[in-house]
Amino acid sequence: MTLQVSNSPFTEKQVQLLNELLPNLTEQQKIWLNGYLSAPLQVIANATEVQEISIPHQTVTATIIYGSQTGNSQKLAEKLGALLEGQFVDIEVSSMLDFKVKNLKKLDNLIIITSTHGEGEAPDNAIPFYEFLHSKRAPKLPDLHYAVLALGDSSYEWFCKTGADFDRRLKELGAQQLIERVDCDVDYEESAEKWFEALAKTLVPSSINTSQTVIEHTNSSVYSKKFPYQAEIVEKINLNMDGSNKETYHLELSLEDSGIKWQAGDSIGIYPHNHQSVVEELIEVAGFSGDEYVQYKKETLPILDVLKNHLEITVLTKPLIEKLAPYTNGASELLDGKWKEYKEGRYLADLFKDYDFTGTPQELVDVLRPIPARLYSIASSYTANPDEVSLLIGKVSYITHDRKRIGVASGEIAEQLEIGDKVSIFVQDNPNFKLPNPKTPIIMIGAGTGVAPFRSFIEERAEQDAGDSWLFFGEQHFLTDFLYQVEWLRYLEEGILTKMDVAFSRDQEEKIYVQHRLLENAEDVYKWIENGAVVYICGDEKTMAKDVHEALIQIIEQQGNMSREQAEEKLATLQKEKRYQRDVY
Repeated sequence: MTLQVSNSPFTEKQVQLLNELLPNLTEQQKIWLNGYLSAPLQVIANATEVQEISIPHQTVTATIIYGSQTGNSQKLAEKLGALLEGQFVDIEVSSMLDFKVKNLKKLDNLIIITSTHGEGEAPDNAIPFYEFLHSKRAPKLPDLHYAVLALGDSSYEWFCKTGADFDRRLKELGAQQLIERVDCDVDYEESAEKWFEALAKTLVPSSINTSQTVIEHTNSSVYSKKFPYQAEIVEKINLNMDGSNKETYHLELSLEDSGIKWQAGDSIGIYPHNHQSVVEELIEVAGFSGDEYVQYKKETLPILDVLKNHLEITVLTKPLIEKLAPYTNGASELLDGKWKEYKEGRYLADLFKDYDFTGTPQELVDVLRPIPARLYSIASSYTANPDEVSLLIGKVSYITHDRKRIGVASGEIAEQLEIGDKVSIFVQDNPNFKLPNPKTPIIMIGAGTGVAPFRSFIEERAEQDAGDSWLFFGEQHFLTDFLYQVEWLRYLEEGILTKMDVAFSRDQEEKIYVQHRLLENAEDVYKWIENGAVVYICGDEKTMAKDVHEALIQIIEQQGNMSREQAEEKLATLQKEKRYQRDVY
């Protein structure tokens, strides 16, 4: 907007000077000038008598700590820190792992952004702080003001439990809530943005509008979670041999000229589509014709298109059943605890078969959440091949309730997509799963598709003058399930991979897993750790990762002549030093 003499109290010369100055000011300069002009008139009048003046404003101090498994909470914390930094807020951002608990009583404002991992568990880097806060050592905090933003996935029973636990515990310790906690689902950007704005206005009532500056997940390219890239499939190979009961696909996607970059340890997010037959069954049992149009994100679209391409229809959650119950005949009876058993292996169409749907197409669309992206660990090195990215995807397939079910994303990739087709993707940074200095030795432990990031690690270290590396790999059968066997043997022959131990669980009467191979090599594993090795685990959290964690404690306890408690403390220290990293799911 250009000032005119006619629409302002300024002279023609003043208007000319202002019109030259204002368009060239930065946002920070505008904020400073706004504070200057809002000062008492006497202060401004006296400005001509001194060379420098201090603009009276109140600086707020705040600490943001995050608990993050895959990096989402960390990115949000860093975005919020950058946002508040320019608004008279003295801000500090750190991981919960790095936060010094002795400083807790000294804080004025504590902001917590945390995800919930697995079955209601705190993320790895939040565990020490979580345990401290819930212990008898936690101090009373009557002078502390706090706010909690929780990230989670409503398809899990303990949705956002870690954030809720922090909120409840801080209240118990006497802390005062700045704003209400917000629980974000997998599609969290809009909810987090509104929470950011509310928090900024509470901390600094005169804060600027944040809507233009919040939460864009970007790397060096223009593509992101919000604006995915259409990547062409250039290779698709089933790595399992004939006779295997598994299908594990090596997928190569072309990124040529996309500008997309990644680091070893990062993931690719894929936006899948629901299978046509699943969509058609849902439309039929809901009593629709399939020709109806609905409003979705300010567009008018056929319901068939919306259900196939945009909305999740294969997962039943308690929040979803609660929202749908008023539009069904009796589904509310499931909310009395029956939903946990009922939801297993059932789709939305099954719910409508058992409890007739009485709502309209629009009412159905309004309560469903977007299809979440599926994250897959990158199995290739950007340094080695920047134009293509490799993934390792195991097809999910099982029989339940006398019906075959397949994974939405893995099923689409296995059964519907071929070379030449395109998939919508974005890079998901994982700052908590990264390679160390090339000379540092590494121990990699993975089963099944959990070996994917380690292929990326070894490809990366093959481009460097790297130190020793040791891979533990587990699967069912040597002959049919030895994923990337030829590559591992070549890396061993070339000395890029120093050692490899394998565990094929079904090749003998007694099942053998990777944790057993670790214990068999306990002396050497401990020596590697004592010599500075970084230990990595990737794969299933419920069984493999927990069993490997226990094996590592036993190794440290026995080989280091320590007590159980000392061994646990040592492993926790390794984790804090980023020498014990996990990418588990």
